[in-house]
Amino acid sequence: MISSKQVALKPGDTVGILGGGQLGRMLALAAARLGLKSHVFSPDPDSPAFDVVQHCTCAEYADIEALELFASDVDVITYEFENVPTAAALALQARRPVLPDTKVLETTQDRLSEKNFVNALGIGTAGYADVTSAESLRQAVKKIGLPAVLKTRRFGYDGKGQAMIREGDDLDAVWAALATRSAILEGFVPFEKEVSVIAARSADGHVVCFDVTENEHQNHILKFSYAPAAIPAALADEARDIAAKIANALNYVGVLGVELFVVPGANGPRLLVNEIAPRVHNSGHWTLDGASVSQFEQHIRAIAGWPLGNPIRHGQVTMTNLIGDDILDYGKWLTMPGATVHLYGKGTSRPGRKMGHVTEVKPHK
Repeated sequence: MISSKQVALKPGDTVGILGGGQLGRMLALAAARLGLKSHVFSPDPDSPAFDVVQHCTCAEYADIEALELFASDVDVITYEFENVPTAAALALQARRPVLPDTKVLETTQDRLSEKNFVNALGIGTAGYADVTSAESLRQAVKKIGLPAVLKTRRFGYDGKGQAMIREGDDLDAVWAALATRSAILEGFVPFEKEVSVIAARSADGHVVCFDVTENEHQNHILKFSYAPAAIPAALADEARDIAAKIANALNYVGVLGVELFVVPGANGPRLLVNEIAPRVHNSGHWTLDGASVSQFEQHIRAIAGWPLGNPIRHGQVTMTNLIGDDILDYGKWLTMPGATVHLYGKGTSRPGRKMGHVTEVKPHK
């Protein structure tokens, strides 16, 4: 295993990126701005990240020969999604530095492990319980109460792999429909706002956080992000402290997103951690045009062993996701003053598919 302390790239070196979606595409573009090359590894021949790099490998993550050839062509390896197969990550880490470290994946790929990790740091989450059968679901409901959300422990995102449970629901039917053997029941949180912190940590332990972002979802998918979040300054400081504490406890190198709920309380609003995303995050897309350093450049800097930037926000920023057929109206955004359009180069639009995003920056008054 190769230590992250040994990573010190120079311009012209190559970053290996596992995953060829829009996050990988934007990471490769950020690397290019810094004079670094990128090699993208993805099993999907239509990966939009392939369009912006000279070197790519289209192979399955279980293809050891392809992984070895990929590793031999790069100087450091990172990933754009958290569900990288552990076996592939370990095989690569034996040959090149993989950042964030594969140990991070062990914690964040499993919702139960993640919740246990966060609680062990003294940071609050929704109440939760391990569920492995219809009977254990009934016991979990007695412990947690209703309403509650049943989620698969692994591989869920954008509302997939989860189900809301309310009074009167057939628990046997809910369990059967989720079609899993390992799940977690989380108490429903009556939140005021959903916010997130995009944090970057270097190998020497330096942590830099972007402004706290307020997020609005539609059909379980992020639709709008607003920076800065409309929350008290003290709460924003606490949110950044939570993200830094998590990054340090994971010995993290790179950018991560921490999703939080703002919950009303007798003594004022408080924060509960919802999820950790060990990668660049959709709610940080506003940084591409709304800050002096983007989350993508910050991630590349961190894994390259370069100094992190001190991001300065340019104004009030709104990010709008173009989801599904929203992409058909890209023309109207191109004519809107102050709007910057990012299209991901994906082929067919379908409901729930992120096709692009738009950022709007209103200068400071």
